Amino acid sequence: MTADDSFGRLDDDDYPAYTMGRAAEMLGTTPGFLRALGEARLITPLRSKGGHRRYSRYQLRIAARARELVDQGTSIEAACRIVILEDQLEEAQRLNAEYRRAAESANPTAAA
Repeated sequence: MTADDSFGRLDDDDYPAYTMGRAAEMLGTTPGFLRALGEARLITPLRSKGGHRRYSRYQLRIAARARELVDQGTSIEAACRIVILEDQLEEAQRLNAEYRRAAESANPTAAA
């Protein structure tokens, strides 16, 4: 994977990401929905050397969850906030589990 962090650009041939049109098609939505998610700062598309928006699988998973909420009547802005909080909670739970496992392996008698 080749990415130039100084410009936020990526090499089309080396990065497994989807174009905006393909990403929208996979989500069953329009490119406008993806743009709205970007404006709400939920996902920031990567840019190829040609300047085209590209979306990773992780970004598509996030966008799919936001779409579920919007389809249920939630505003795009609120859906984005919900998805961000859910993602942060998931990450915090993952880190907590890692710390607990590390603590238990460092002190096996405390676990008993």
